[in-house]
Amino acid sequence: MKLSAKAKHVQGTLRALGLDVHVVKLAESTRTAAEAASAVGCTVGQIVKSLVFRAGEGPILVLASGANFVDEERLAALVGTPIERARADFVRQYTGYAIGGVAPVGHPQPIRTFVDEDLLQYEEVWAAAGGPFTVFACSPDFLASLGKVTRVRRVAG
Repeated sequence: MKLSAKAKHVQGTLRALGLDVHVVKLAESTRTAAEAASAVGCTVGQIVKSLVFRAGEGPILVLASGANFVDEERLAALVGTPIERARADFVRQYTGYAIGGVAPVGHPQPIRTFVDEDLLQYEEVWAAAGGPFTVFACSPDFLASLGKVTRVRRVAG
């Protein structure tokens, strides 16, 4: 299947970062962690949820295991400022992607990112690649090595 422009952008960004992986376009939606796990044949915990929050005027990206929920109070304490779930227009402005397809890479500007350490227990995780039907597999260490990343244990649970 042909990749969208957003998915091609993610593919190019991954390759520029030295990751030789392929963005996969699926027939089934990957908008939710459960849908994505079913579509790729992995556990929900191996799905990377890319969640955007608003901290003041700027974004915070949390890469959480699909099995976990983000504790917004803990996240606010880590960030040092009140946070709120970002609206769709804010998410698109800062990431370039729509909710349900936010990739952990390829944003217009670097975004402060927190990685749920629960992802690190897996050999392979799956993340969104720019749309609700596109994903890519990578090691969780790759996600933790991205710029402006903080590994956190207590932000999700």
